[in-house]
Amino acid sequence: MKTTVRSNRTLDSFFGTRDENIRVLESGLGVLMRLTSDAFEIEGDEAQVARAERIVLDYLNLAENGQRLPAADLTSYLRVLSADPSVTFKELVDSGKNRNFGKRTVVPKTVNQRVYLDMIEKLHLVIGVGPAGTGKTYLAVAMAVSALLNKQVQRIILTRPAVEAGERLGFLPGTLQEKIDPYLRPLYDALFDMIEGDKVEKLMERNSIEVAPLAFMRGRTLNDSFIILDEAQNSTPEQMKMFLTRQGFNSCMVVNGDLTQIDLPLGRRSGLQDAVDVLHGVDGIGFVYFDERDVVRHPLVQRIVRAYERYGEMNGAGRQMALKLEQPAETPAAAVPDKPPEPGPAPN
Repeated sequence: MKTTVRSNRTLDSFFGTRDENIRVLESGLGVLMRLTSDAFEIEGDEAQVARAERIVLDYLNLAENGQRLPAADLTSYLRVLSADPSVTFKELVDSGKNRNFGKRTVVPKTVNQRVYLDMIEKLHLVIGVGPAGTGKTYLAVAMAVSALLNKQVQRIILTRPAVEAGERLGFLPGTLQEKIDPYLRPLYDALFDMIEGDKVEKLMERNSIEVAPLAFMRGRTLNDSFIILDEAQNSTPEQMKMFLTRQGFNSCMVVNGDLTQIDLPLGRRSGLQDAVDVLHGVDGIGFVYFDERDVVRHPLVQRIVRAYERYGEMNGAGRQMALKLEQPAETPAAAVPDKPPEPGPAPN
């Protein structure tokens, strides 16, 4: 099937840098697109051509109503639209406008990211599992900032286990806060990306934003809070249970982690894996599983994640790149000496 959309100057911005957006739709929907002198042609399967046409017409409608989309956001929207037929262009744009993320506009770049944001908005506990670079921490912090700025909660609490990534850092000088700050730096980075630095400091002074190690959560009840546990794969089952039972009224809790990057001592079970197994099917808890298609860092990161996954599948899950120990050969059982003969009767 072939259809035609009348070309105009508004449509020029739709194509993207070097027609990047056209390639996104062609690969995502399996259609062919070409620009003629006065029209934009779409050819392929009838259902997919209809979807592509609807996307283009929705974009034109938004543009004619004064909606201007940054190039990177437009490409992200098109990736989601080509992968998820249940969502419309207007719904995606409106969802971003309705959330106040401080100085940033946050746009879901994949279907799983959109599901993740929707779950955080609707549920009280969301668990995100997936590889590095899929936006788990950044999006969770963005939703926390949005909830705080919109006065849906009174404070943000960011926490993670203070576990070193395969190395011993030894004694760290300074105050208690200065000792734990290196472990929490990724959370600070996301915060400062959303809110001006001086405002973050004021919010932290008023305890509207709290950043602390997981061990400091014991014994607390966290009401009117947005709580994020990052790097949850490095928690123990006991720590995870302790953390999950801190949730109070009018609170939202997000737990994130990557089960392929566990830094616990060998033989210790991950609290994140334990939570996924125990809480599966519990009403009111959402699970989002990211994969390499959701990686939004450098394209090379996608290939690295995929290579490690292939290696793990070939060599068995749970080895974590460790060589199997040789099984010692069985020691033969010690020979049991023959029982000496019974002495005969004594001579007369």
